Amino acid sequence: MTKFAQLFPGIKPVIAMVHLNPMPGTPLYDADAGIEGIYRAALQDLTALQDADVDAVMFGNENDRPYELQVDVATTAAMAFVIGRLRDQIKKPFGVNVLWDPDATIALAAATGASFVREIFTGTYASDMGPWTPNAGRAMRYARRLDRKDLVILNNVSAEFAHSLDGRPLADRARSAVFSSIPDAVLVSGAITGEAAKMQDLESVKKALPDVPVMANTGVKHATVKDVLAIADGCIVGSSLKVEGHTWNAVDPQRAKDFMAIVKATRI
Repeated sequence: MTKFAQLFPGIKPVIAMVHLNPMPGTPLYDADAGIEGIYRAALQDLTALQDADVDAVMFGNENDRPYELQVDVATTAAMAFVIGRLRDQIKKPFGVNVLWDPDATIALAAATGASFVREIFTGTYASDMGPWTPNAGRAMRYARRLDRKDLVILNNVSAEFAHSLDGRPLADRARSAVFSSIPDAVLVSGAITGEAAKMQDLESVKKALPDVPVMANTGVKHATVKDVLAIADGCIVGSSLKVEGHTWNAVDPQRAKDFMAIVKATRI
């Protein structure tokens, strides 16, 4: 059994986002609320998502805009502190994502005991953050050095906020990424956070990788999740579960419950 199947046996998982408030030192950080404010907001979102019975949660620093390709160590440390305070409240499998730094993401997973990570591990991109060339070989070796060979790796092969400089079709890039970087699942994204991946992209990648989990990474909505899960092997959802469906709002408990009701109905 694969690591992905062991973590999510027999289901197409819904991984719901806990978008942490901006970290200390970032432009949008709320110094008045401080780290305690970050913790309280995260606990509120975590509670709402677990009450909705999502399959897993993922902690990410989506609001640390503008993003960096090598994050300040304070960001990783602050995220570890917040997740550490939440550990006794986490009842679902959880993952982490430090945008957009694979090494920091691996380090955070090792520090917090996360079961999985999401990142851009492969490819070459022109991006809002400048030239982007992640190093999967270094990141995978780092996970080994930190004794996390059990870590489930979710590799996003269609980077948000960026354009791939690789001229091959997405399906070919995905197939190559699986061969070269050995992820446990491949993610397909839209152009930015909250924007849906194209259905034809999901279909082409899944056709190229019939034996590898392929997940929709962005923009899955109440109205589309049934169609998405007819193709994909799971999804990651954030914005759709927020108040008014807005990325930077708090999780709306009822929207989260309604979303999972649709998912559970598709599983029958």
